[in-house]
Amino acid sequence: MLYIKNIDDGAAIFKALGSPLRIRIIKLLLESKEMNMGELASALGITNGALTSHIKKLEDSGIVTILTECAGHGNQKVCRMNVDKILIDVIPRKEESAANSYSIDIPIGNYFHYRVYPTCGLSTTKNLIGTVDDPRYFAHPSHVEAQILWLAKGHVDYRIPNMVPTGHKIDQITMSFEISSEAPGVNSDWPSDITFVLNGTRLGTWTSPGDFGDMHGMFTPSWWFPNWNQYGQLKMLVVNRQGTFIDGLKISDVTTTQLNLDFQSEMQFRFQVFETAKNVGGITLFGKGFGNYNQDIKVRVNYSPKE
Repeated sequence: MLYIKNIDDGAAIFKALGSPLRIRIIKLLLESKEMNMGELASALGITNGALTSHIKKLEDSGIVTILTECAGHGNQKVCRMNVDKILIDVIPRKEESAANSYSIDIPIGNYFHYRVYPTCGLSTTKNLIGTVDDPRYFAHPSHVEAQILWLAKGHVDYRIPNMVPTGHKIDQITMSFEISSEAPGVNSDWPSDITFVLNGTRLGTWTSPGDFGDMHGMFTPSWWFPNWNQYGQLKMLVVNRQGTFIDGLKISDVTTTQLNLDFQSEMQFRFQVFETAKNVGGITLFGKGFGNYNQDIKVRVNYSPKE
């Protein structure tokens, strides 16, 4: 997902999407997952030189990414879609003021509690931690180094550090993370109802469409097994005074006012797949060095003085 916080920052995207030819390029990449420059030019009926400027605009806007791969006769440029959604705040959010907020990254392995069931496992960018499908290794001291974890059902809990100044209340919590389902092997059609819980209150549920392995994740290590989770979708969860949202779509009426969070509050956040869910399809969380976004769980907290 590409998140644009105000309309001015979206100028490059508007220009990139303002060409019928570039829209055709996007549709071709969505159909084929990835194509090299020669394949794209041939499909569009134009020369490589004419294609270059269009690809450059799509790359500069963040919509398309360009990878250099070694082919039999040298390096070739491979084009791939870099986003699955574009979210633009036409009206800037008042809570976005940097003066009244703080941001923090939580590593994937920095959970403090869990209950997981196979298929499950965790790994650093260099090696697996213990044996896959053995939940005991989630308690291994090296779990803090994990940059990917997966479970068929259950939950993992993270603490969001509270850095809110004394005498202030929390107005908004924004979290972004790369996530997918967890299938035995991989399966792009493997829905999973993933519920987000804060301090015991269910914020809402999002259904992950699948466990993606159709291509290697852009940041996933080269040694990673080809029939395992490769990448996820980047989701943005927002809880504010209007409700709880995923990628701008409201998923519940739970608000920060209802949660009554202030400078003294502990914040325990849970990713959970319930055994009673309609789609029990597991969870995979991708951190730095895995997937397509190369990030930990990013958290931003906005606050204001208590009345």
